[in-house]
Amino acid sequence: MAMNQSTMQTKQHQLNQTVLPHPQKLLIGCGLVVALLLSYAILSVVDLRQLLTFWLGIGFGYTLFHARFGFTSAFRRLLAVGNGQAMRAHMIMLAVACTLFAPILASGFAFFGQTATGYVSPVGWSVVVGAFMFGIGMQLGGGCASGTLYAVGGGRSAMFITLAAFIVGSFLGTWHWGFWVNELPSFPAISLAESTGLGFLGAWIVQLAVFAVIFLLTYVIRRKKQPPQIKPLPTTSGVKRFFRGSWPLWAAAIALAVLNAVTLMVRGNPWGVTSAFALWGAKAAQAVGIDVTQWTYWSGAKSASLDQSVLAHSTSVLDFGVILGAFLASVAGGLFAMKKVPFKRAIASIVGGLLMGYGARIAFGCNIGAYFGGIASFSLHGWVWMIMALAGTFLALYIRPLFGMSVPKSKDSFC
Repeated sequence: MAMNQSTMQTKQHQLNQTVLPHPQKLLIGCGLVVALLLSYAILSVVDLRQLLTFWLGIGFGYTLFHARFGFTSAFRRLLAVGNGQAMRAHMIMLAVACTLFAPILASGFAFFGQTATGYVSPVGWSVVVGAFMFGIGMQLGGGCASGTLYAVGGGRSAMFITLAAFIVGSFLGTWHWGFWVNELPSFPAISLAESTGLGFLGAWIVQLAVFAVIFLLTYVIRRKKQPPQIKPLPTTSGVKRFFRGSWPLWAAAIALAVLNAVTLMVRGNPWGVTSAFALWGAKAAQAVGIDVTQWTYWSGAKSASLDQSVLAHSTSVLDFGVILGAFLASVAGGLFAMKKVPFKRAIASIVGGLLMGYGARIAFGCNIGAYFGGIASFSLHGWVWMIMALAGTFLALYIRPLFGMSVPKSKDSFC
């Protein structure tokens, strides 16, 4: 029996290796040309730090696509059928990130004369409501903030609609920013390291213990529900796997954590995504005569970005890099393809994008800035964000069928 099972696994691995299409060489060349042109433009308009930020974004996108590393699917699989495979990868990612972030934040060390500062934000109704909205939105939109970017880079047509709605939602969130953040009750920003007396070492130990509990809890749930495992993606072997094959989730988790720590040292803040969407929406609004400078969100230091090139905005540059990195990974695997979007799916993308954009803006971030970056920065708001996004995901399991979107069952396999 063991031999037969081993033989079946070997055959499955060989099958996965044979189904990868040929590389899309013309598109690879186009992607590399765009990367070089953008690199030249960024270096000309800004500086070396911004150029490194752009290439870190390419690294994020390349990694996300190769592992199909998701936050949306991880939450859905866990709540729908108890599959915690992707959530365990999240815990690995967060554990590595915290381990790297702790000494950086404790010392404040960063390159280019900056001081490294984490994402530590207030905890109030804005986070509770915003994260809940985001949880619903990412299940309808088909991806989270990072997932939307790398899916756009990978050629998923519906995600272009999600991204456009995401930008609109982010812009609307800045319009109502003052109400959610200044007028509703809220606790101050709470750092588990600096606000509790634990210090970075104590907070690191506490968070690692929580990660371990969640990690083990997913195994308990798996034993109880016996969920299907995720189908392996087409891959290759050896060095070629780095360029064309799928990566293990745990490898991508470590890579993302390391890239985020390097980002913290290069630009002085962790990886972020959605503040760029708010800026793009504001610039578009200004172009049609809407004056946003009087809005609370744009009345402070953020107002400088309105008059500058988007290439001077580090989060925008990161986002451009994520899209391009995912595009390069996609065409290297021969997987870039645009398809027609069904009507119901398009409506779901619009609704999901609007909810995510608005939710992320009022919740001080998305699955990257609040969940990943917040928890890695030892911020309490990151944990509140995770809980409320899971709650939103649970509700969305009942909403998805209204848009013709499937909800995994215990008998299903995941791809």
